[in-house]
Formats: sequence, C-alpha cells, structure tokens
Amino acid sequence: MPKRRIMIKLSGEALAGKSGVGVDPLTVKEIAKEIKEAYDSCHCEIGVIVGGGNIFRGKQAEDMGIERSSADYMGMIGTIVNALALQNSLEAIGVETRVMTSINIPEVAEPYIRRKALSHFEKGRIVIFGGGTGNPYFSTDTTAALRAAELGASIVYMAKNGTDGVYDKDPRAHNDSVKFDKITHREVLRGGLNVMDSTAAALCHDNNIDIYVFDMNVKGNIKRAILGENIGTMIRNGKEE
Repeated sequence: MPKRRIMIKLSGEALAGKSGVGVDPLTVKEIAKEIKEAYDSCHCEIGVIVGGGNIFRGKQAEDMGIERSSADYMGMIGTIVNALALQNSLEAIGVETRVMTSINIPEVAEPYIRRKALSHFEKGRIVIFGGGTGNPYFSTDTTAALRAAELGASIVYMAKNGTDGVYDKDPRAHNDSVKFDKITHREVLRGGLNVMDSTAAALCHDNNIDIYVFDMNVKGNIKRAILGENIGTMIRNGKEE
C-alpha cells in the first residue's frame, strides 16, 4: 500500500518560543519530537515548510525603508536558517532528513529539484523546504500549497501558533466568534477568512488539496491532526463546487 504524502506548514514564530524572535533551541527540540512522533505513528511521507517571521518580518522592512523585493529575499534566507535548525534537531533524535532550498546555497543544503525531493520521500526521509518559492511577493503559505501540488501531497497541515482552527471572525477580538469544524475552499476565499493568503488557498482549491488548521502549541497535536482527530478545522472542496 503506497504511503500518503503530506505537508506540514510551520510558522517561523513557532520556532522562537515565548520570545517570538530568533530560534529557541528547546522549542525546536520539542517540535522535532512532535514531528518524529507523527512520523513514527502514521503511514505517510512528510514534507515540512517553515516560515521566517521569527528572523525577519515585513513590518521591520517597512520601518527600515527596505524595498519589498529585498525584504522578501531577507525573509527567504530566514526560512533557511529555520530549516537547518529543525533538520539538526530531527537528526539528533534519529530522523533522517534533507533540507532543500529554492535559493541556491549548495554549501548548506540541496537545491530544490522535484524529482530529487520525490526520491527522498521514497527513501523515508523527511524533507524540509526552505527559501520560500524563490521569488518575492509570495508567502511561505503559497510555498506549502505549491510544493503540495508539485509533489502530489493530499493535504497541507497548517500548524498555527495559538489558533485552533478557522473562525468566522477573529476569536481574539470577538467573544462571539464561531469555529468551523469543516469548511470549503470556496467559502474561505469568498469570506476572506484569515487562514492562509488567497494565492495559497486558490492553489489548494484548484488542485483539490485539503487544508487542516490546528493549534500546534498543544503538546501532541501534530500527531493528533495527522491521525485524524477532530482538533481543528478541515478545509476541502465541497459538492457545490
């Protein structure tokens, strides 16, 4: 029976721990343990896409007067720093990994080549994707959707930092917000719900890729989400689409 292929999208802030800035070694170790537990428990091939918000954010660029394209490239380099940190934590606990980057840095990681990534999956390695799409003006959410489409993943697990699913409005600002257990891609796009950027959501919709949004700050949730426990919100194409 062929293994299911999945993508996990981690925010950069999740790697920073309580400080919200930089890479916290203890936090990264805990995330690595959670990914290993999921890998050991589920019959699947795992790709991980990491953000870079803990290293560099757009607001910083704006305050510093940095042009958008340059700022985006700085953020992409930040995602590579995070990918290398996660790789080393995973390999320290016995998980074979490869980091592949869309920006060519051959001294530290492999360039992203689709067929090579597929080969790593087939050999049982977790593949961590750094460098975003390699182009400015695209988020790491879009990277997750793009890699899922290219590599035949059936679902993107959006591991949120403190948000346990999709709501009709911001739950932090509205006490009467309602959480969805299930929702369609079309409803996400029409409603402007803050799940992932619209380019990523449209790419998942067009390629029939499910999205599962959950809170990664609860210990064990990565494994629970992948094993199908109802702890977040499932987004998939509906019959009306």
